[in-house]
Amino acid sequence: MDIKEIQSLIKFVAKSGASEVKLEMEDIKITIRTGDQSSSPETTIVQQIPMAQAPMAAAPQAAPATEAAPVAPAAEAGNDDSKYITIKSPIIGTFYRKPAPDKPNFVEVGKDINQGDVLCVIEAMKLFNDIESEVSGKIVKILVDDSSPVEFDQPLFLVDPS
Repeated sequence: MDIKEIQSLIKFVAKSGASEVKLEMEDIKITIRTGDQSSSPETTIVQQIPMAQAPMAAAPQAAPATEAAPVAPAAEAGNDDSKYITIKSPIIGTFYRKPAPDKPNFVEVGKDINQGDVLCVIEAMKLFNDIESEVSGKIVKILVDDSSPVEFDQPLFLVDPS
């Protein structure tokens, strides 16, 4: 990872509104903090990891990429969304509704889905992560526009489990 990629990551994190992002790759560990933490500007910490630890650092990164923890949304005033399950983003990155520009969308509003179905792809650091459903039901609403940046834990889909 070169300095331009690190600067690009800092700008992306600042625009996304996330307060802290930690990234561990084979030979580098980066923590980016933004926000009003004691009125300091963005802070970037870059730490080189010895090569002997590289396999251990790369393994945990793969597991969260496929997790899409459904959580019941908070009841909004006058809205009947409380009966739906919200599928949220497990990572920050760029949200894509289809696997490639010339392919159809993974899901549409009204489509029945099963547990394990791929709902979207989130690109993070040039890696494309399939986001799979952990529930079965029907897509009620898609909450994010295609090719938009998403934050960790940002709602992506509303699913009717009945």
